[in-house]
Amino acid sequence: MDLAEELETTAQEVLGKLRSGEPFQSNWDTAAFIIFLIFLGTVLLLMLLVCTHCCCHSSCSRRASRPQKVHPRGVDNLALEP
Repeated sequence: MDLAEELETTAQEVLGKLRSGEPFQSNWDTAAFIIFLIFLGTVLLLMLLVCTHCCCHSSCSRRASRPQKVHPRGVDNLALEP
């Protein structure tokens, strides 16, 4: 019952702030909300860039900058190439 009462109290406080027209009581509340929105926007932008990269990468053909060499064994030492 305590959890239900706490949730109800919190919901009433939030609804009361929304009804009053002033959801933020201080400048710190406003600053914290703006920082949260910037963080959320950054995350969404990064997700959009990842999705765009995945979609474009699968449909676009990229040319390799250097031809791929096939060697039967060993490791290429790229420092020796001119």
